[in-house]
Amino acid sequence: MDHIELIATAPFGLEAVVAREVKQLGYEDVTVENGRLTFIADLSAICRTNLWLRTADRVLVKMGSFTALTFDELFEQTKALPWDEWIPVDAEFPVQGKSVKSRLFSVPDCQAIVKKAVVEKLKQRYHQEWFAETGPRYNIEVALLKDEATLTIDTSGAGLHKRGYRKLGSTAPLKETLAAALVLLSYWRPERPLIDPLCGSGTIPIEAALIGLNIAPGLGREFAAEKWPVIPASLWKEARVEARHLISHDRELEITGSDNDSEVLSLARHHAEQAGVDDQVLFRHRSLANYSSAYPYGCVITNPPYGERLGESGAVENLYREMGRVFQAFGTWSFYILTAYPGFERLFGRPADRKRKLYNGRIECHYYQFFGPRPPRDLPVDIRQAE
Repeated sequence: MDHIELIATAPFGLEAVVAREVKQLGYEDVTVENGRLTFIADLSAICRTNLWLRTADRVLVKMGSFTALTFDELFEQTKALPWDEWIPVDAEFPVQGKSVKSRLFSVPDCQAIVKKAVVEKLKQRYHQEWFAETGPRYNIEVALLKDEATLTIDTSGAGLHKRGYRKLGSTAPLKETLAAALVLLSYWRPERPLIDPLCGSGTIPIEAALIGLNIAPGLGREFAAEKWPVIPASLWKEARVEARHLISHDRELEITGSDNDSEVLSLARHHAEQAGVDDQVLFRHRSLANYSSAYPYGCVITNPPYGERLGESGAVENLYREMGRVFQAFGTWSFYILTAYPGFERLFGRPADRKRKLYNGRIECHYYQFFGPRPPRDLPVDIRQAE
């Protein structure tokens, strides 16, 4: 299978970021749509994209798409797709569905029809009437949008935000994929300092360290497609060997995460250790009011509280005013702040140079970007010389 169609699903607002990642992996034939992008690749791309994509939600095999106005059309056209080329005789293949602005609006009925069509296709291939479904899992989805049906198989299993390092929870955590996007959308580079002064459980500093060291975010976890017979184990092995070879082991980063909650900082240190970047990220118990840095240039990237709970707005407004006051001392730094709170710029004390609409889960946010001057070319390469 040298010519397969894959879909990388993306949070709204991050499609272009995911597309850039896909192209950086060498896949140029990319079509960007709302919430996803489609590209042409080979089997090895399933391994490489699952390992490397930092901001995508999932990687899907696109089995086909067609117009379906009746259940008969859905059944016949689903049955015509090459399910038998992917799904072995013992596979487990549950069907999920969704329907938006389509005549076939009953999702349970659509799921049942797709399941029956796939079974009929497999009957033709394997010459048996019943399937035990005790083998590897193939999550099938039928998605109907304006009468256009798209059939896919999920290669990822758990969402790609589940890197494997954050097994202990914290309140209102930022997804790893969004944290990585905040870093990639900034002008931060590994040779510059990075600070998250409200780091919570440490997701932004950890994702920045993974980016800075060029560590594939999926290197420490497994994927559903690793158990698929159609993908040789050698392809997964080659992809992991490639990923390990590309790690920048000798690079030293200056990344700091701070918070005034010692308990959540313990969680952040544990997560950094699990991610293998604990020697590259310094976590400090420090309040925002006491923040300072000896470095002349750097980036602040942070996701402060939004004040969603009743009675929190006053405290959040005071926090944002304090951020504006404290960051005035970082005159040549750049600041990147994600918040859903209306009127942030007024409280911060200056308009953003750029802002971008993003979604933290279902919460509509804005990513406020305040650009500092470009560091001079003769600045020492070793950023630690600034201390």
